[in-house]
Amino acid sequence: MSLIRSLWDRIRGRAPADELRGALPTALIVGLGNPGPEYEGTRHNIGFDVVERLCARANASFRTDAELEACVASAEIEGRPVLLVKPQTFMNRSGRTVEAALDRFNALDPESDVLVIFDDMDLPTGRIRLRPSGGGGGHRGIGDILTVLDTKAVPRLRFGVGHPGKDGPSVIDWVLAPFPEEEAETLEIAIERAADAVEAVLSEGITAAMGRFNA
Repeated sequence: MSLIRSLWDRIRGRAPADELRGALPTALIVGLGNPGPEYEGTRHNIGFDVVERLCARANASFRTDAELEACVASAEIEGRPVLLVKPQTFMNRSGRTVEAALDRFNALDPESDVLVIFDDMDLPTGRIRLRPSGGGGGHRGIGDILTVLDTKAVPRLRFGVGHPGKDGPSVIDWVLAPFPEEEAETLEIAIERAADAVEAVLSEGITAAMGRFNA
């Protein structure tokens, strides 16, 4: 029976229970973006880039989880089992994935055990800001998560992608465009720093991490 259940779990895109037993995640690290190769490397997908960096550091790998509508990776970071999550619902429906994950791992508290990573045009490219709570600021991904969870107290890491300015392209064209080549070095350093910040949140708590990374 356990073999049948394991096979059924895999068909449904869910990790078998024996893979998770004794190592249930103590945190959800959610990077926001849009699915599909046409969005890879765009400003709007920087959340995906950061969780992929964390996954590589932890020598973990992503798998498809159909029930969560996401790509997920079970990883150990700073001695803690965590679930790295890339929602595949498109940005403005990200709340569905986060809600489903919290339903599955119902011991987790969205106000202390979740960290959402997303792009922010109000910050210069590569600047990061940690916050324990706040509004959506016009970002449809975090905005949907706050609406679905019915709380603004969801910790987040905002990753600056710059602003096109009044004479530049539209906001939509800006965030759906790739970073220019001249920002490649800045971007690489910033992704590393963002991954460091996530690790600090997990090991020290968000207040201490804010003191280190919001300078």
